Amino acid sequence: MKAIIVGGGKVGYYLLKMLIDKKYEITLIEKSRKLCDKIAEEFNTAIICGDGTNLDVLKDAGIEEAEVVAAVTGKDEENLVICQITKNAFSVNKTIARVNNPKNRLIFKTLGVDKTVCSTEVIANIIEGQFAGNRLKVMQTLDRGEIILAEATINKNSICCNKIISSLELPVECVIVSIVRNEKVIFPRGGIEIVEGDKVLITTNIEKLKEVEKSILGDIKC
Repeated sequence: MKAIIVGGGKVGYYLLKMLIDKKYEITLIEKSRKLCDKIAEEFNTAIICGDGTNLDVLKDAGIEEAEVVAAVTGKDEENLVICQITKNAFSVNKTIARVNNPKNRLIFKTLGVDKTVCSTEVIANIIEGQFAGNRLKVMQTLDRGEIILAEATINKNSICCNKIISSLELPVECVIVSIVRNEKVIFPRGGIEIVEGDKVLITTNIEKLKEVEKSILGDIKC
């Protein structure tokens, strides 16, 4: 699976590093030749020097195979244009935009951007959620990216499978919001048993995401 990051500044750099460490196929687009050369010296990944709003540049980056595009330049208007182009011209499944001014979030949402976030780590988790199969998936962010709504799909090897909610050892920062079973919503109570095939919706903060994943899914054997 392929993702494209547009913007090689601090946010783009650290986002690229995090996702390469997780072994994902990433292409970076950056206007500055100096930045491109610097990043290329450190990372063995595709670096395109060009304008992320240019259709030919996007094609060179492999936009037609990309499932996720993260626009993380320092300009909100540029990030918005990039997301709109990739969504409308190339039908990219998921667009994520860095929003430097929180007041612009509503505009971005209204104009079709899938996710708007201000945190590098949150963007990385959203992209990872698209690639992670049945692992914990980030569905939405709240409070400027600090609070996360995530979904866990339960299989027979999940640590919480066939256990009641009250018996789970969850971080205090984690709340099970609902369980979707056979397309029906179950409101969680302590005595509700979690079974194979359930989709469990959880809220937690960004710092506890990995701990929550371990508590709900454990070490899944695929």
